[in-house]
Amino acid sequence: MKAHGLPPDRNVIALERFEARTRASIRPLLTKKVIAEHKRNPLGDHSDALKRVLNHLRRSSTLTPYVLVCTKPFREWRLAQLSGERGKAPTFIDAPACGSETQAMHALFLKRVEEVRRD
Repeated sequence: MKAHGLPPDRNVIALERFEARTRASIRPLLTKKVIAEHKRNPLGDHSDALKRVLNHLRRSSTLTPYVLVCTKPFREWRLAQLSGERGKAPTFIDAPACGSETQAMHALFLKRVEEVRRD
């Protein structure tokens, strides 16, 4: 963590530890039941477990920044990854286009769940 002789930034260390602990506590909540609940209603009133999962997925600074892009108004949505650079367009990821916004939301949810499970 030392770069150019500087002491490590304690805030960075604390954030990494917090993210690791939070991710570890979220993994057991990623059940088939919670995933099915999200698929049924991505925007609805959710159970406590799904609320916790969604809060982590929305706020985590370590997850890949994905977005939904409407490519054909009211007919087609695709997942894309943000570049992190101002003025640079997001790049589409290799995933099939979705026919509704709720399908796209669930596809994005599954992509993030996969990332949390992988680490």
